[in-house]
Amino acid sequence: MFYFRLRMFLLMAVMFAILYAAATMIGVSMGVTNFYFYLALSLVLMFVQYMIGPKLVEWSMRVRYVQKSQYPKIYQMVEDLAMRAKMPVPKIGVAQISLPNAFAFGRGVSDGRICVTEGILDLLNDDELRAVLGHEMSHIRNRDVLTITLLSVIPMIMYRIFWHFTFFGGGRRRGSGSGNTVLIGIAAFVFYFITNLLVLYASRIREYFADRGSVELGNRPSSLASALYKLVYGSARADRDSLKDVEGLKAFFVNDPSRAAREIKELRQLDMDRSGTIDPHELDILQQKQIQLGLGDKLMEMLSTHPNMLKRIKQLSGYGV
Repeated sequence: MFYFRLRMFLLMAVMFAILYAAATMIGVSMGVTNFYFYLALSLVLMFVQYMIGPKLVEWSMRVRYVQKSQYPKIYQMVEDLAMRAKMPVPKIGVAQISLPNAFAFGRGVSDGRICVTEGILDLLNDDELRAVLGHEMSHIRNRDVLTITLLSVIPMIMYRIFWHFTFFGGGRRRGSGSGNTVLIGIAAFVFYFITNLLVLYASRIREYFADRGSVELGNRPSSLASALYKLVYGSARADRDSLKDVEGLKAFFVNDPSRAAREIKELRQLDMDRSGTIDPHELDILQQKQIQLGLGDKLMEMLSTHPNMLKRIKQLSGYGV
């Protein structure tokens, strides 16, 4: 856990250093000595994101919070996981989405919310569902939901600076689309590209640690591996409209639904008995194998919010079956 927090801390330091550099560059080029104004403005945007973020997720995912009497099994699982994690019981919601998945969000441990989609309820068995809920509980316990929310604002700010200071934005209208203005726009685009890759990298790191956290909360690696396999299969069968509806929020999910069709081809080789699950024996065999990704898979992973699924389940196999 210390290693996870150190990597996240370093990523945040790099991201805020880039934000500070951009604010400084703008201030100096415009002859504004008090360029801290721009940095303060960026922080204000982050605060707004922090405050309204949960409501945006609720609205986008069509979340309705439920009572224990409605979903007693899920409540019992979440309460047990929260007790093991030594943290408050999160609010529990059901997203009115057919795509099978689960997600966590909120402003912190005391404001955590765990949600499942309607599509996941009939797909997983109890052990698999508990493993997925443990994964989401770990996101809240690790406080990485807030971290990713804050980090995600920085590429957005860089893009807005790029738009503002190039010919595509206000620069042309002000007649200043040359010289320092163009350089600022180019630099902002480079910063946007770099910070976006760093956010994706941070998102992939947090998925690995949430998987490990689920195992630490008492779930078997094979249960989580089977759940991931089924979620990929369920996403691969989903219609395009369902995938399009959640495209902007897929970073919250347990897996990346848009990559499911490609991933299911890789994962079928793990299910040697064609049972539709990945049992401890199959996971043990995977542990002995060497996984090598092609250039295309590496590039796709670099541009994704989630790790390559084969690598991810391989990592699970090392936690003991």
